[in-house]
Amino acid sequence: MKRSSAEAESIIAGLTLPNVRSIMFSMSKIPDAELLDRLTEVFRTHGYEGASLSKISDATGLQRASLYHRFPGGKAEMAEAVLTRAGEWLEAHALKPLTESGPPEQRLSRMAEKLDEFYEGGRQSCLLDALSFGVGEGGIRDHQKVAMEAWVEAIATMLRESGLPPRIARERAEDAVIRIEGSLVMARASGDALPFRRTLRSLPQDLLRKPEGTQA
Repeated sequence: MKRSSAEAESIIAGLTLPNVRSIMFSMSKIPDAELLDRLTEVFRTHGYEGASLSKISDATGLQRASLYHRFPGGKAEMAEAVLTRAGEWLEAHALKPLTESGPPEQRLSRMAEKLDEFYEGGRQSCLLDALSFGVGEGGIRDHQKVAMEAWVEAIATMLRESGLPPRIARERAEDAVIRIEGSLVMARASGDALPFRRTLRSLPQDLLRKPEGTQA
């Protein structure tokens, strides 16, 4: 159907800058899960400081205007969103087995299996480590503290339930996270994931061993 010149002028007049931007956003929008996957990869690979907006734009296929439309707080908000999702995964998959029924060693082994899956056998670096540089106090740092404390406390709680004294349970839980994080750093630096997988294999037995001076 042929439009009159008046109708055509009305349509053109309706394409104001805000409307054009709205159209651009809808055309460039990708599902949230996919967007977070791409952002996670950028932050894991380049860290917080190295994840420039141009790298994020290249990885996501979104222009800066679209990125700020999805994340008004900019790169900091993107990093917080990535950490939030990673924390939710950790709680639902890696920490949940610790609260389920079964022998303590079996529950710790399930946690280790899920961590092995999450870090792809040590080939993926840890987000908590990758995002620990170049950020000040506030949102991102708070997310890191909460995630780390939740991880340590989940292990410590299970160890207390298995009969270990509270102080020893807490110390061993902290040592476990230190070993896991350290082995991930080594794997990334050396390109050899074997230390990470060896750490996960030995973790259940090491955490549950009887304290020195106690009878078996």
